[in-house]
Amino acid sequence: MAMINRKAQRIKRHRRLRKKVHGTGERPRLCVTKSLCHVYAQLIDDEAGETLASASTVDKELQGMVHGCNIPAAKKVGELLAKRALKSGIETVVFDRGGYPYHGVVAALAEEARKGGLRF
Repeated sequence: MAMINRKAQRIKRHRRLRKKVHGTGERPRLCVTKSLCHVYAQLIDDEAGETLASASTVDKELQGMVHGCNIPAAKKVGELLAKRALKSGIETVVFDRGGYPYHGVVAALAEEARKGGLRF
């Protein structure tokens, strides 16, 4: 029996999750992706196939304020994404955790986006 690596397991979980989670123009999908150095969040309209808003630790607004992919950085990204979403007129979203467990960085980003005014 072959062992599946962690990345393949995450992709498998994400595909299973994406069968149920679908974003629209009125209620886009908040997609979270993380790497060893950065955390990214996007609001995606799956019907039109376009990104409506995004935020990440590599944004110029967050340069010098955050370092790495940690909980304080995720909170800043969630706050910035909520601000950009409300500016675009988006208030409700569908949360896509990207196959990652809902704790740590992913949970911090989601909670800060909720505090910023987004409804899940």
